[in-house]
Amino acid sequence: MPANNRSAVSGGLNLSLESLGVNLPYSMEAEQAVLGAAILDADIIPKMVETLRPEMFYARQNGEIFSEIVRLFTGSAPVDFVTLLAAVQDAAVFETEDAAKVYLTQLAETVPSLSHTDTYVKIIAEKYRVRQLMNAAKTILEQTGEETDADLLLESAEQKIYEIRSGRDSTALTPISSVIIDTYAHLQEISGPNKDKYLGIPTGFNYLDTMLTGLGRSDLIILAARPGMGKTSFALNIATNVAKKQNVPVAVFSLEMTKDQLVSRILSSEAAIDSQAFRTGQLSSENWQDLARVAEVLAHTNMFLDDTSNITIPEMKAKIRRINQDPARPDIGLLIIDYLQLMSTGKRTENRVQEISEITRNLKIMAKELNVPVIALSQLSRSAEKNRTDHRPVLSDLRDSGSIEQDADVVLFLYRDAYYDNGEEADATTAECIVAKNRHGEVGKVDLGWDGAHTRFTNVDYAHG
Repeated sequence: MPANNRSAVSGGLNLSLESLGVNLPYSMEAEQAVLGAAILDADIIPKMVETLRPEMFYARQNGEIFSEIVRLFTGSAPVDFVTLLAAVQDAAVFETEDAAKVYLTQLAETVPSLSHTDTYVKIIAEKYRVRQLMNAAKTILEQTGEETDADLLLESAEQKIYEIRSGRDSTALTPISSVIIDTYAHLQEISGPNKDKYLGIPTGFNYLDTMLTGLGRSDLIILAARPGMGKTSFALNIATNVAKKQNVPVAVFSLEMTKDQLVSRILSSEAAIDSQAFRTGQLSSENWQDLARVAEVLAHTNMFLDDTSNITIPEMKAKIRRINQDPARPDIGLLIIDYLQLMSTGKRTENRVQEISEITRNLKIMAKELNVPVIALSQLSRSAEKNRTDHRPVLSDLRDSGSIEQDADVVLFLYRDAYYDNGEEADATTAECIVAKNRHGEVGKVDLGWDGAHTRFTNVDYAHG
């Protein structure tokens, strides 16, 4: 890079693509052909709106015309020359009525072929993605002159590329008409024959799923309990259920336990082998058979384990994106993090409360960006043990920061009475999952069974209980 260009970048100068000798690609012919096709045949509009958005059109007027087409379509109004002319006049797309008539007439008369409309749509979308990529590269170049942290620059670059790859544009405002169309489509999906595919992801715990309607995509779910209560076991039970029964890829980030320890827990639970026997290797021939059967099933699931200590959220996102880029497997559908208080922002800070606040905020952002539920395990303060006769946790027991409660969509507490009471009255085989916060529905208590020997939680059969 010439010295004058280097100094310009380091000085934080806003670059233009033109100054770099780059022209933005577009196809006026394709844009006009798509609009003309919509005027001539309204039946092809549904397929258009599935792919195109007004901002994908390079020419401002073309984008505004398409926006009016979408508005008419969304409002169930007919789309033809007359209705569209009235719409663009009301929206002041053109300076005069005559100009609007001339241009719309030109659009309708110059459509090469209605049968090739899908190809025209594809051309517009591809040109738009290339323009996005070029603008992202420009932004990254500008940022290199303002930011010296390489990790932050890489995260920013990866984020921009990921958004383009996934078809999202974080810089663009979305018209409500487009969102309404998406909402209609979603309602049709969750009410159709394949509704299970689009509803929240079932945890495998029936009454908890009823209360939560499954794990909501883009939700941050906090699972909190005192040490030794079984929150890691519960999280692994959910992970296994989701990966095995729902065939949804799951990523587990453990900042406390090694991958070998996690797998040992999962195998012990799934094969119903006493955890003590598993740790000591004192396995019977029947145990070995059960272990081989379970291992075969789990080996064919899409479960991914990571035991990196002090992992940051940018590192997590980068690892998830690399997995999602593999066309041979579906995208990650559930993230589990064990546990919140061991995470780091990667920055120096003396205020741990502030750091936890930043972590929970970014976890919620990550859940939204990746459109997956994120389950983050969390420790509780000792107040639940010291100051109350009823040791069931409450929201104020969340450790380190009130932002955990604020940022979470769902807060779950695990409670076992036998954890505190060793007397005869405490049932060591029962547990509770307390839904203390649920942004989407009701709160309450879900009874669970606890199998301590195999470190697993089970459903309670009320009919035979």
